[in-house]
Amino acid sequence: MKTLRSIFRPAMTGLCAAGLLATSAAAAPLPSAEGGEFMVAAADCYSIGQQVADQHGGTLARASESNQGGQSVCVIVVLVPAKDGQRPRRVEVVVPAN
Repeated sequence: MKTLRSIFRPAMTGLCAAGLLATSAAAAPLPSAEGGEFMVAAADCYSIGQQVADQHGGTLARASESNQGGQSVCVIVVLVPAKDGQRPRRVEVVVPAN
């Protein structure tokens, strides 16, 4: 039992560290196509998501970047409140990232 614990502890520590590195790498600046400027794609999708949520009259649930057909797009999920105390509607919108 002690041997299993001694193997498990470093493995879990390594997995947690890898998870932290992966999340910080996801928010890292990406080089843009126009010269040497940098932009943060995750923050850009978030701001686009806020605008879409305002247009639909709901709240932003998720904003993530995706690659569809070789083009960067933002996948936006908005929760739109329903009437008469019903569950909110889930609206998914795909918009170009730029």
